[in-house]
Amino acid sequence: MTPFLKMHGLGNDFAVFDARKAPLALEAAAARRIGDRRRGVGCDQIIVIEPAPEADQPADAFMRIRNADGDEVETCGNAARCVARLLFDETGKNTVTLMTLAGPLICTDSGRGLITVDMGKPELEWDRIPLARAVDTNLFALDVDGATYNCAAVSMGNPHCILFVDDAEAAPVTTLGPRLETHPMFPKRTNVEFVTVRDGGHMRMRVWERGAGITEACGSGTCASVVAAHRRGLTGAKVEVTLDGGLLAITLQSGHVLMTGPTALAYRGEIAL
Repeated sequence: MTPFLKMHGLGNDFAVFDARKAPLALEAAAARRIGDRRRGVGCDQIIVIEPAPEADQPADAFMRIRNADGDEVETCGNAARCVARLLFDETGKNTVTLMTLAGPLICTDSGRGLITVDMGKPELEWDRIPLARAVDTNLFALDVDGATYNCAAVSMGNPHCILFVDDAEAAPVTTLGPRLETHPMFPKRTNVEFVTVRDGGHMRMRVWERGAGITEACGSGTCASVVAAHRRGLTGAKVEVTLDGGLLAITLQSGHVLMTGPTALAYRGEIAL
């Protein structure tokens, strides 16, 4: 039996495995079994904490991420806060660095149960997101089933397609989300955010996550949405974003995106892999 922790950040939930002392080769099929909400643990992503790689930039651990569909992905902001909380409690540090496939994430204990993650610099060039062809990533049109949608695209180490809508509550997340996720414009598929800007410091966002479907929160998607809104002059540099699972605070600072939010440990368990 293999121990794990069930954790979440604003309802975006994870099965977290610690493989720093004993290697854990978690393949796609095993990740799908764990992620299954009827036959497994049930979660949006499966997280494996591994020893920090030997590199020029030191880190406290490597965070490996698989979506519930088994695909390995580059980064996850909500999971970074959860792993950081574990390392804070374990080491007594108030700042840790997590290495991911997308690069390092610097996580700081902000007090009152909150953790701030420096999500790094957003990528705005079409070929870095990546997109299938050159467009103005601040505003471009995509056709889906005969309808045209105005989009923005941002990478926070993983791809995001952002749609600004009049009412995020009424947005067709369940129908349009999967169609855009697999649209030919996105060769690596994409996360899809539906955003309503309430004023210069507040937004409402709902999300269809690549490989997971509707989730209650998406840290990298929240960051990408604020970047896209700020590029259009819709918000300032500090924005509070209301998600299905709660609030995230995003600050744009010196070209980086800082995300602040809570974490929670739901329970500890064991599973046969």
